[in-house]
Amino acid sequence: MSGLLTIFRNVVEAGFANESLELPVVADLGFSWRPDKKRFFPRGSSDITYPDWMSVSTAVPVGTGRADLLRELAEIRSAVAHADTMTDEECADLHRSVESLAGPYEEYFTQWFDEHDVDWVCAVNMTLSDAVPVTLGLHRAAAKRWPVGVPGGVLFWDHDLFASYSVFEEGARVYPPAPNQFTPLPGTHPCHRWAVVSPGLAEEVKGYPTQLSATTVPNILPTVGAGELQDRHHSFLEQRELASDRPLLLVPVRVFHVKGVEISVSMFAEIKRICEERRLPVPYLLVFGSLDEDPPYAHKVVSLVQELNVQEDVVFLDGVPLSSHQDAADLWRLDEIDLLRMCRASGGAVLFTPNTSDVESVGLGPALAAVSEVPCAITDYACFEEIYGTLSSCVKLSGGNELSAAAARLLDLMVKSSQGDPDVQEGLKRDKEKVLESFDPEPWRKLFQGMAHDVAAPGTSEASGSS
Repeated sequence: MSGLLTIFRNVVEAGFANESLELPVVADLGFSWRPDKKRFFPRGSSDITYPDWMSVSTAVPVGTGRADLLRELAEIRSAVAHADTMTDEECADLHRSVESLAGPYEEYFTQWFDEHDVDWVCAVNMTLSDAVPVTLGLHRAAAKRWPVGVPGGVLFWDHDLFASYSVFEEGARVYPPAPNQFTPLPGTHPCHRWAVVSPGLAEEVKGYPTQLSATTVPNILPTVGAGELQDRHHSFLEQRELASDRPLLLVPVRVFHVKGVEISVSMFAEIKRICEERRLPVPYLLVFGSLDEDPPYAHKVVSLVQELNVQEDVVFLDGVPLSSHQDAADLWRLDEIDLLRMCRASGGAVLFTPNTSDVESVGLGPALAAVSEVPCAITDYACFEEIYGTLSSCVKLSGGNELSAAAARLLDLMVKSSQGDPDVQEGLKRDKEKVLESFDPEPWRKLFQGMAHDVAAPGTSEASGSS
């Protein structure tokens, strides 16, 4: 699951959200319109198990019999990214292509909203141009569902925007650096609200051609409990043949080419070498993401694991679920919170090493480490200082000769924390307090209360009736 979906899990499970939401939350996770997720098109993986509070649509608004649909979606996304170089005739052709897909999605969303009697729809990262026909269809369906004077609407919730998410594939930019004539923006209808996850994104929005401003609503972090591990944690280790006396290092990212998993693997190899020199237990490295999302990049990462001869110590979790459960083979699949608990109990750490400095708007790795009271290693990405400032338990690296030194510094923090070093433990507590202050849940509370108030019928509680 993407990081933003796990944040939404935290939002839903927060006490103030439970007061406002009718469960289950109905969701469409976008598998039918993402051309870059070929292994999951059009209904997602059959292996995914969703939590009870979420009901996921498997609808395919444009029939799979349309043989070239993936190619068509990919061509539209590419053309939108480079619209400023197109001729008038090419722009007209692109508009026709967009309209041919926007219609079916408008009809689908219209029926979906009616079927579930939706008050508010949360459009996650749909301002980006992954599938502008779908966003356009959503805008139109929402305008029909919530005309002027009818309460409810769309909350556009963005973790990434055009300028700050400079992802490249095969040398070409995936998204335009700024909105253009093909990118529907929030603010075209009174039923729209807009929330972004950082001040930097809110500032970027100010330069967009829309009258709607974006409210900064920080991500809500999970609560990572301390204390003894439970049976499911021990079973997870046993089922994967992992020794219980070895620390766990977590890489809480998707296996996607900008996430820099290869840097984490290289750093881990250095940590292993140093542990063997010092005769310390060698940690395990647990990588969260699915190997099916970006197969060429996954192959690169797996090949590096073998080249560095750490394959016995690296575990690819192949996707971390939103909630812990046993799968059809009775194997435990643990969620982010349980994995962080195990990391903390084992004396481990978090590695967060994007290989591109300008694709993260927040970068949750350091925050997850902080709330778990474990040290963290990061590459020096652009927005880190804005979001986190200085964290005493965070080790920065930039590769090359620094890799070995950073690995040694991180290992020193891990060992001292496990040994109860008062300075290190006090630093971890300070980092946790600082991060929790930065990721204040109060803006989400106010947002939910306002949305619930808007749709509350006369004479009912402001915190009821919203779904």
